[in-house]
Order: sequence, then C-alpha cells, then structure tokens
Amino acid sequence: MDRFLQILQEFGLTFVPLFVAMDAIGVLPILISVTQDMKATERKKTILYAVLTALILGLAFVAVGKGIFVFLGIDVADFLVGGGLILFLLAAKDLITGKMIEAQASVGSDMVGVVPLGTPLVVGPAVLTTLLILIDQYNLAIVIISFMLNLGIAWVLLAQANRVVAFLGQGGVRATSKVVSLFLAAIAIKMVRQGILAIVG
Repeated sequence: MDRFLQILQEFGLTFVPLFVAMDAIGVLPILISVTQDMKATERKKTILYAVLTALILGLAFVAVGKGIFVFLGIDVADFLVGGGLILFLLAAKDLITGKMIEAQASVGSDMVGVVPLGTPLVVGPAVLTTLLILIDQYNLAIVIISFMLNLGIAWVLLAQANRVVAFLGQGGVRATSKVVSLFLAAIAIKMVRQGILAIVG
C-alpha cells in the first residue's frame, strides 16, 4: 500500500510540472493561427505530425539525458535562445505579411507540424528542462508515463482546433491570429531573455 501511494505521489509530482510546461491550452490559439489557411483534413494531419514530433523528441531526450548536451556542447540556455528566435521570426512574419507559414507544396502540413508546432511549441525548452530535472529525481518509467499522458491530453485539446475555427469563422480566425502573433512575439522575447541571462549569469 505504501509503495502504491508513493507511485501515485511521484506520478503527481511529475505530471503537474509537465502539464504546466507543455501548456497545450496556450498552444491551441497558436495552432489556429499557423494553420488558418489549411483545410480541416490538413489541420488534422498537421496536429498528428506535431504530436509525433513532440513524442520522438521528448523520448529521445529522456533516453540520452544530459549526454546529448555534453556531446554537442550546448545547454538549455542555448535551446531557449534558439527556440525564441524561431518563434519571434515567425510571429514577426505573420504581423508583417499576414502569413506565418507560406502555403507552398514544399512547406506542407508535415513541415509545419514539425516546426514550429511539434517543437518548440508543444515540446520546447520548458518541457525539455522539466524532463531533465524529473529524470534525476523520480523513477524513469513514471516520468515517461507522465510525459506520454500529457502528450495525449495535448493531442485531444489540439484536435478541437477545427471546432474552434468553425465557431470563429474565417474573419474571427484572422483577427485572433494577429493578437496571438503579438503574444507569441512577447513569449519569444521572454525565452531569448531567459536564455541570455542564463548564459551570462
């Protein structure tokens, strides 16, 4: 019984930080903004690629742990700066040109699903940092279960994008897109600032 309670406690202590770090609810409006010109079927495909990318990246990171950072000579601060710059450029492009991603055959739903949705939005520096901390503190199997459950929840939430688009209409989606891009730019600057402070600190 004590062992069962300990497992439940560890699950809670790993699930909650990952849920906050992943912030699927916050990613939903960004997903709508990025995929505003896509059809419903294309948007579903994009979400699938985003979730698969996040799953592979997260599990790969858990598998290699700190080793990959040491091998490549990088750290979490570098992830923050790099991810922040990518998000800022995408947000700025949307504000200036009206399109975050060009709707070309070469940049299909698979590519959009990988970047920026799969990473750094669904699984980015915050999730990777959280995983790095958790695998040092708790049972590895519990951390993986918590991560995959959070990813499943994110998938369910992001799958509601089509319903949100249908409710808002095309005009509402485009208006929301501009507001989201402003917030995305601010989030990007915050990520870059945190990364720089960590590097020089």
